[in-house]
Amino acid sequence: MSDASAPANTSNTITVIPGDGVGPEVTSAVLRILDAAGAGLAYDMQEAGIAAIQPHGSPLPDETLESIDANRVALKGPLATPAGSGFRSVNVAIRKHFDLFANVRPVRTIVPGGRYEEIDLVLIRENTEGLYVGIEHFIGMEGDPKAAAESVMITTRYGSERVVRFAFEYARTHGRRKVTLAHKANILKHTQGLFLEVGKRLATEYAGRVGFEDRIIDATAMYLVLDPYRFDVLVMENMFGDILSDLMAGLVGGLGFAPAGNMGRSHAVFEAVHGSAPDIAGEGVANPTGLLLSACLLLDHMGRDEEAARIRQAVETVVVAGIARTRDMGGTDGTDAFADAVIRAMA
Repeated sequence: MSDASAPANTSNTITVIPGDGVGPEVTSAVLRILDAAGAGLAYDMQEAGIAAIQPHGSPLPDETLESIDANRVALKGPLATPAGSGFRSVNVAIRKHFDLFANVRPVRTIVPGGRYEEIDLVLIRENTEGLYVGIEHFIGMEGDPKAAAESVMITTRYGSERVVRFAFEYARTHGRRKVTLAHKANILKHTQGLFLEVGKRLATEYAGRVGFEDRIIDATAMYLVLDPYRFDVLVMENMFGDILSDLMAGLVGGLGFAPAGNMGRSHAVFEAVHGSAPDIAGEGVANPTGLLLSACLLLDHMGRDEEAARIRQAVETVVVAGIARTRDMGGTDGTDAFADAVIRAMA
């Protein structure tokens, strides 16, 4: 991934944020696998999310930001975000702080026998603009201070161009055939229209090297279910990307298999896409694959392709052969047992 992203970290130290809920369990398993693969990384352990509030008085302590800034590369477990009230998403805050403008979410079939086989797609999501800028307020009417709520979507030419160019460069450097830009420019003619305009212009630069098409977002969602093989690399604005990347994870078995990398000009944060799953926290049954595959993206970014390939192959061997599977894969193995099986498969 490093050929279309932030400069690779030249040191061996990465920031690690275990996160909330099942985060510490899956993070521990992933770090054991990284060590067994010979990744040779040193871990600067930091806190964020609900786990950080009591010891630090903040869900995103300055120490954590300073660590990411110094190391330039981080691996982050799931962080809980209260719905409707409380603090805003720490995930979004980290992306904004380090200007991590491109969210890369690949999905690939691992577990055999599902509704689809041989899925291999990549979604590139704009990470800093759109509705997620969080510009919103209530409007009072007739004595009701919350009679209406208004949210502002921000789309800039600069933000659109850099993420769409990232998608084309990703496709070019990874041997992908086509970029699909998904949008709602038929209704949102200014914000989505600008995004589409930029995409069409950049497509002319890559003509003959990478194919291009644009599709309405709702039709894209439908075709991802009807015929996902018609797509390759998809690029879209923030909220659309958040929703469709989860849909795409469903094509390969769920969020437990979905990795993600947040890429900027100088920093990169890799994370599990799934949530903190507080209902199973502490039970040792969570699937660590999503965070493990995110760690593989991190290794790619740091130029450790061989170690990343070893881990991916071991995961595939373990899952396909049924050597170990967690509950969400239809098995009975716990987090640590699955990690142990992956480590043995690398031996």
